[in-house]
Amino acid sequence: MTSALEAAPSFAGKWSNLQPPLTPWVADVVQSMGFTQMTPVQASTIPLFMKHKDVVVEAVTGSGKTLAFVIPIIEKLIRREAPLKRNEVGALIISPTRELAAQIHSVFTLFLASQPRSTEDEDEEEPAPPKYPPPLLLVSGSDSTTQQDISRFLETGADIVVGTPGRVEEFLLGKGESSVSVKDLDVLVLDEADRLLDLGFTAALTHILNHLPKQRRTGLFSATMTDALSELVRVGLRNPVRVVVKVENKKRGVKRRREDEAPERSDSGKRTPATLRNLYLRCLPSEKTVQFVRVLEKRRGEGAARFIAYFSTCAAVEYFYSVFTKLPAFSKFTISSLHGHLPPAKRTATLAQFVSHPSTSEAPSLLLCTDVAARGLDLPDVDVVIQYDPPQDPKQFSHRCGRTARAGKQGTAVVLLCQGREEDYVDFLNIRQIPLVEESYIADASSSDDTHPDPAAAQLLAEMRRAILQDRGIHDKGIKAFVSFVRAYSKHEANYIFQIKDLPLTEVAAAFGLLKLPKMPELAKSPVPKDAVWSEADLYWSKYAYLDKVREKQRQDLLVGGKPELSAAEKELKKQAKAAQRESNNAWSDKTKQREVRDLRREKKKRKREWEKKAVVEPTPAPVDDDVTDEEDWKDLRREERMAKKVKKGQLSQDQFNAEFPEL
Repeated sequence: MTSALEAAPSFAGKWSNLQPPLTPWVADVVQSMGFTQMTPVQASTIPLFMKHKDVVVEAVTGSGKTLAFVIPIIEKLIRREAPLKRNEVGALIISPTRELAAQIHSVFTLFLASQPRSTEDEDEEEPAPPKYPPPLLLVSGSDSTTQQDISRFLETGADIVVGTPGRVEEFLLGKGESSVSVKDLDVLVLDEADRLLDLGFTAALTHILNHLPKQRRTGLFSATMTDALSELVRVGLRNPVRVVVKVENKKRGVKRRREDEAPERSDSGKRTPATLRNLYLRCLPSEKTVQFVRVLEKRRGEGAARFIAYFSTCAAVEYFYSVFTKLPAFSKFTISSLHGHLPPAKRTATLAQFVSHPSTSEAPSLLLCTDVAARGLDLPDVDVVIQYDPPQDPKQFSHRCGRTARAGKQGTAVVLLCQGREEDYVDFLNIRQIPLVEESYIADASSSDDTHPDPAAAQLLAEMRRAILQDRGIHDKGIKAFVSFVRAYSKHEANYIFQIKDLPLTEVAAAFGLLKLPKMPELAKSPVPKDAVWSEADLYWSKYAYLDKVREKQRQDLLVGGKPELSAAEKELKKQAKAAQRESNNAWSDKTKQREVRDLRREKKKRKREWEKKAVVEPTPAPVDDDVTDEEDWKDLRREERMAKKVKKGQLSQDQFNAEFPEL
């Protein structure tokens, strides 16, 4: 079924059209959230869940998948004939990341906190406890232990459990196996199911599925469908109905299809929201940061207030956060950083800060992050997504873009691509139903053309270096970020497009604002541009200090000891080089040992031939010490040969042979 629309995503009728109708207080919460119309995924999925069907939902990001399972779960709990016992779980939702789990938990909490409370006596001021207690959140890296989670579950009698796979597995099959009951479980939901498998949770999911009752309803929600996911559908769902919601290419609308027992998936629809302007911008590697700044300024001038920028590595996020907060170009921005190496509490606080910031075009907010914030998170009112680095996993591209243009709102996504081979990425994405439109090179306001190299690149390099010179710790972060970028680039899944041997790394160093280059084998193979856009900073390194007094004291102690100064990244590279050298030395010593063994065997065979010749030509004299020794050696040699044949035939292991002849 296809719906033609004036604006996308389309809407599929009012909430009052649902059959069976929503409980009044649930409908009131939906209305208070500002959702007057259902999206196609909600209109298709909610009735199926309510009619006790298993569902497989594949829909573009930002299409309203969360409410599509939150509302049916709450309605199922309301309609239960017998209430759940305090130790019983009624609904289980599993998500791949703690941030997404926390977000789902907050949506359930919003609904359950709004349920009406009746009093036993009208004169009583205190209302009765809620009929449906708040949900339980189980995420790895939280402050609470599994035992504390179990105690909290038994104390509150939570009917709904939301968590990440590892923590849920421990809760149900580990310490909580004897305390937590799932025999009356009504619903299991796997959100961002493809990501669950990508992150290696297959074994945990299998254990959980085997532990849950067969008589349950299961919902599997994902923005993309993979072969591994199809296998999970076959194992974990019973006669599922498949709901597919995609944006059409030709008609500006949403394609909605329902199928029994999923046939082959059609790729005729776009994988990004129709309200999204998906752009790419070509530039030289040395001009990448300049263009990043200009994209921010251009979109801010158009009224954008909330930005997300994606980088390939955690180290890059840390480094650019340290530098950008010191540059004049970012003086009006409130900048936050989010990546996987941050403690869970810090990640939660950063997300909350970004979401709650009162962003305007005059006081915009900017979140620098990795793919940890690429999927599932509903970050409201994000105007622009900038991909400084294309993702290593191409499947993440649409998820990154999907942080904007959500729920029918307009949004813009821009990916920065280096001129040359990286431009083939546009065709690559087009094949994957993610069309891109080229954004013209953004020239300096004072310049009438887009001359290369851009003069502003040298100016920005100087500003970044001035910021880095304030603290040697930032320089160390820069070296680490550069090394991590090179390693990530060389491991890109689309490696026929992103080839490190074609990337001029000195130009990348200019975009990073580095003072000097680390010692890396990749640099020796990197092409050298005709115009020198980067050169090592003229710096008296022994005077270059850390702001951190402890680190500076350690550096000074090394100087007194006469040891050469190395950055943290250079120390890591040196450590890796030593490890490689040890492996090389081990290999050489092994070869030497093998050569010695061969020489020894040749010598023994030679002595055997001489002994046999001597025994034939001359009569055997009375034994003397030397002849006895030769005969014993010969016997040893024959025994060795017999055992060597047994090793060759598989009748004896090499370890047993070596134990018998340790000198070999």
